[in-house]
Amino acid sequence: MTLMEHLRELRSRLFKACLGLVFGFGIGYWLADRAIVLVQQPVCKVMKSRGRECDFVQLGVADFFMLELKVGLWLGLLITAPWWMYQLWAFIAPGLHRHERKYAYIFISIAAPLFALGAFLAWFALGHGLEYLLPEEDVVHTSLDITRYVNFITTGMLVFGVAFEFPLVAMMLNFAGVLSGRKLLGWWRTVVFIFFAFAAVATPTPDPFTMSGLAVAMSLLYFAAVGVALINDRRKGRNRSVYADVADDEISSLDDYTPEPVAAATSVGGYDPVEAPTPVDGPTPVERPRSLDSRYDDIT
Repeated sequence: MTLMEHLRELRSRLFKACLGLVFGFGIGYWLADRAIVLVQQPVCKVMKSRGRECDFVQLGVADFFMLELKVGLWLGLLITAPWWMYQLWAFIAPGLHRHERKYAYIFISIAAPLFALGAFLAWFALGHGLEYLLPEEDVVHTSLDITRYVNFITTGMLVFGVAFEFPLVAMMLNFAGVLSGRKLLGWWRTVVFIFFAFAAVATPTPDPFTMSGLAVAMSLLYFAAVGVALINDRRKGRNRSVYADVADDEISSLDDYTPEPVAAATSVGGYDPVEAPTPVDGPTPVERPRSLDSRYDDIT
């Protein structure tokens, strides 16, 4: 395919993906109110355990409407994920080899459950973190802004889900031959420190429980990825020395090699002399460029 044909193919795939996203946004907007009520459950559970009402307020006139649109868009992305991911894959897959497509299927099938696991851990950790973040009733009366609260929960779920993909990236680099399992294992102290530092910055709550939960989960997944990398290196023989099958006292076989004499490049030795090169034809004149109107197409 030419460059213009690739651009037309990309435009067609993006248009189909956007149509699916619009359809998913309609369904997501219809389910937005139910999703917002579901997101309210962690804080309402804490409030009811203390004998208090679960109060939410709206500070702006259009805040709740904009929140419904935002939640509907997120739900639309999740609902139509198989469709727009297929459109992206259909554009990329023809340029990959068969083994590259096989690895892509494996990593995609692992990435989705890891993201869901991270989002579930965020839901669980943030729900327990609210018990320490919300003050008692005799200290201050709590009325939460619904927009800021939903952003707080969804941001935590997104951060946890993306963070759970980091060990998968390390495993992909090992399968690509960039990093070895031994090198990944040798970096474990630095990696664990980076995980705790990332969790301290990325988690939306200042409590140590949410941060520790994210960092410990990422560390466990990293060691699992290192184990898979070591097994993959052993299967492919990457850590094996080139002379592993050669004994220390085994002599080289170069003594048995007898070089053949090289004759002179003359007709006497049986070789014909090199012929003189043929002249190259002169360049043809370049045509005058056409105007922009004659070169117009539907891409540019």
